[in-house]
Amino acid sequence: MKIRLLILLVFILAMNKFIAAQDDRKPIDWVDVFIGTSNSRWMLGPYATAPFGMIQLGPDNQGYVWMGGYDYAINSISGFSHIHAWTMAGLRMMPATTDLVFEDRPVDAAYKGGGAGYHSRILKETEKASPGYYSVHLYDHDVFAEMTVTTRCGFQKYTFPEKDESRVLIDLFIPAEYRYSVLDAEIKRVSDTEIEGYAHCMIGKSSWNEYTLNFVLKFDTPFNSFNGWTEGKLQKNIDKISGKNDIGAYVTYKTNSGDVVMVKSGISLVSIDQARLNMKTELDGYGWDFNAVKNKTRETWAKLLSRVEVEGGTDVDKMKFYTNLYRCYAAKQTWNDVDGKYMDPCEKVQQMPEGQDIYGGDSFWNSFWDLNTTWSLVSPELMENYIETQLELFRKNGWTSVGPTGVEYTGIMEVSHEIAMIIGAYQKGIRNYDIDEAYRAVHNIVTVQGRELLPCSGLAGNEFLDVYVKKGYVPFEIDAASRTMDYAYDDFCVAQMAKALGKKNDYKYLIKRSENWKNIFNQDLKYVVPKDSSGQWMTDYNPFSGKHFVEGNGWQYTLYVPHDIPGLINMTGKDLFNSRLEKGFEKSVSHRFAAHAFDRYQPEAVEYYINMGNQVNMQSPFLFNYSGKPWLTQKYTRAILDTYYGSTPYHGWEGDEDEGQMGAWFVNTAMGMFEMEGGCETVPMVNLTSPLFSKITIKLDNKYYKGSEFTIEARNNSKENIYIQSATLNNKPLNSVRIKFKDIVDGGSLVLIMGPEPNKEWGINY
Repeated sequence: MKIRLLILLVFILAMNKFIAAQDDRKPIDWVDVFIGTSNSRWMLGPYATAPFGMIQLGPDNQGYVWMGGYDYAINSISGFSHIHAWTMAGLRMMPATTDLVFEDRPVDAAYKGGGAGYHSRILKETEKASPGYYSVHLYDHDVFAEMTVTTRCGFQKYTFPEKDESRVLIDLFIPAEYRYSVLDAEIKRVSDTEIEGYAHCMIGKSSWNEYTLNFVLKFDTPFNSFNGWTEGKLQKNIDKISGKNDIGAYVTYKTNSGDVVMVKSGISLVSIDQARLNMKTELDGYGWDFNAVKNKTRETWAKLLSRVEVEGGTDVDKMKFYTNLYRCYAAKQTWNDVDGKYMDPCEKVQQMPEGQDIYGGDSFWNSFWDLNTTWSLVSPELMENYIETQLELFRKNGWTSVGPTGVEYTGIMEVSHEIAMIIGAYQKGIRNYDIDEAYRAVHNIVTVQGRELLPCSGLAGNEFLDVYVKKGYVPFEIDAASRTMDYAYDDFCVAQMAKALGKKNDYKYLIKRSENWKNIFNQDLKYVVPKDSSGQWMTDYNPFSGKHFVEGNGWQYTLYVPHDIPGLINMTGKDLFNSRLEKGFEKSVSHRFAAHAFDRYQPEAVEYYINMGNQVNMQSPFLFNYSGKPWLTQKYTRAILDTYYGSTPYHGWEGDEDEGQMGAWFVNTAMGMFEMEGGCETVPMVNLTSPLFSKITIKLDNKYYKGSEFTIEARNNSKENIYIQSATLNNKPLNSVRIKFKDIVDGGSLVLIMGPEPNKEWGINY
């Protein structure tokens, strides 16, 4: 009996210790970088990366396919590449011990990985990853591979078996999400512990994303031989290899069981010398201490993620929250070197001012609803750097850029919503830059005709601005009707900054032009309908068709007036507006609020309604805040957080996660917040909804904001108690579903009393 009691006591103590350990988990401990990686874009895998890192170092296992790169469901790896940026790739490495076959080897990178000696199967239980770190056991090669990073450098550690010839392969032509060409490349042996090289790359047939990836590799152990290949032909014991497209190299070792080979890598878009400088600056101080680098990067992530603390909710809720917060910073890149040098869109070396970085990535298409909010609250210093990126481009080239991937002009997504980022930052008090210059930059976009940027490359500005200004809309035979909606929103944003700066004439002109969305609102159908140059409505219109719309349909775009929802409701009629919206959500529950057909262009009519999987419809649940039914905003935002977003590699999100945009939507909405106008009003307002947690604490940066922290309490919160019964802001009754952004950043507290049934009297007047 005593033995049983003793065993029970030991068990209870052990469980209490385990529970205490679980309760002590920090925000970073909740991040699961594998979530959603069986359905993710090239930019979001389980890669080792620093916040806004130039390098995302990690596994690839697919060929040239949409959403290529890494798929969790594939139990093999073909190599570890350094760049997983939008439309950019390069420098893949792979430790290998099996036979390496070059005879009759296909040279098309789409087929690489299937040849003997290159790829390896893995056992999934050996695959581990966390912010800044990735490791796996390569089953076929019997090699344990680990990797970590700094902002501009990689650090790999390979533990080999006993082999007469173990290899480390270096490949410059690899399968990526977007097919690219290597126009010219070279890999050179500097010594028996150092390799340098470059690859001059271009995406497809377009020259707008042309870049040269320069790199330096340092090994801690001298290699026995340096070998290379080009166009499938092997050359052994050489000093360098050069060529185009299919080009790579490998070094060899004789290894005993447990021998470790470590490799440091530095990259740069400027030059090999700059890559070497990046490595010297960021890694030399650590020697060959792999764990020291890993721990330093983890510490960087930990500090960033700890700026928001959540309490209550389930473990799954916390895992989803911090993983989504992590994704907000894991897929954009820093493109300047440690000394501020960067390569501009004209392939000229430029210099950023000391202490400022230049960022790049996918476009800012509707990031005003998600990433802009998260960045401005959690990391205003990064937001400010992004503004400086845009102003640097404006100073040197005369234009800001909607998608400066690798610091290039792309014209992607056809609109210039970097405007909203710049203006939103200004309106929120993030202003440590030349404000007059910022205004000139955004005013330029809405008043000067967009054009091809020659002699550089890519499209700058709004391509059909002249037509829009002349007619008040963009005719559908010229381009997508949805451009009218986007142009009108940008007009509103610049008008607001003009108003704040006292530029009355600019304000009057642009605020009037921001009403142009009404020119394609059909009063009879009560839908946004494409119109031709003669002013005639599209004859075969179907609201469920995506014809003449960008990644959405007429039903969804009819809701897309971020700057004038009251005007939209008035023109539609409140009853019709609500009945349509309610039906749309009811019809979308079974689809988890994702209309996958419209993740990309879909001209055929498919009866889909809500699509949280793409940017143009991510505001939809918050529209009830404006139409007198805020309890439905609370109902459906919680439903989306619970069902659209998942917590496994196979279900992380339902659509096209563009570099953290969906992650940011989850973070903001889980905190109970959303900015309909993108923060661009002269007094930015934040919509409220039902938070996912009982308490959220946002730690504010005093360099930018007056307050030290803002807390949101949701008392009696649970999976059943999702409806706001009443609220107080700084101990004063709050009866509105909106508060000022300033109320948050000045510090204070918002207290919400939650219940299982809607209070249909609270918050009905937005």
